[in-house]
Amino acid sequence: MKKLFLTLSAAIAVTFVANAQTEKGKFILGGNVSYDYTSVKDADIDSHSLGIIPSVGYFVSDNFAVGTGIGYAYEKNTAGADVFSSSNTVHAFSVAPFARLYKGDSNFKFFGQLSVPMAWGTAKADDTKLGNVESYGVELAPGFAYFPTSKIGIELSVRGLYYQNSSIKPEEGSNVTTNSFGLNANSLAPRLGVQFYF
Repeated sequence: MKKLFLTLSAAIAVTFVANAQTEKGKFILGGNVSYDYTSVKDADIDSHSLGIIPSVGYFVSDNFAVGTGIGYAYEKNTAGADVFSSSNTVHAFSVAPFARLYKGDSNFKFFGQLSVPMAWGTAKADDTKLGNVESYGVELAPGFAYFPTSKIGIELSVRGLYYQNSSIKPEEGSNVTTNSFGLNANSLAPRLGVQFYF
């Protein structure tokens, strides 16, 4: 009887801890760090990209948080070797407001996150400014969160449904605009993250 009581008490405590993490008035702290490198050996082409976006959110009601991420993105593409080499770089400031809804009453919770990523920056060829870069998008990403402790959530998600509009406004000439839309639910390339709840 004593073992049964202890087991039930532990199960209730675990359920309470998981629910307390996403209740009204709590904060969520996390972010995104990414780095990509591509090299084409025979063509002497290299590409580097780096993104850092810390984010913070606030639970306006139980299981519903709103917040934003603010960060920096960098991309450099180099072609050629020695005297004939050239490089293009992009530096951008990024903002990504989001709303996130959790469902579930245990240590595992499903969530859906709607975000609106935006970025503004400059593009250069070697040391010459090519123009200003802008990017606006919307993304709906599903995922699961596991809460091993009362302060930490380990997340597994996919990019989901997205739309992005990117443009470069050159110093001379007309704007170049790119639109992309897609559904990326590849279970073989998920996003893994850690969020802190307090």
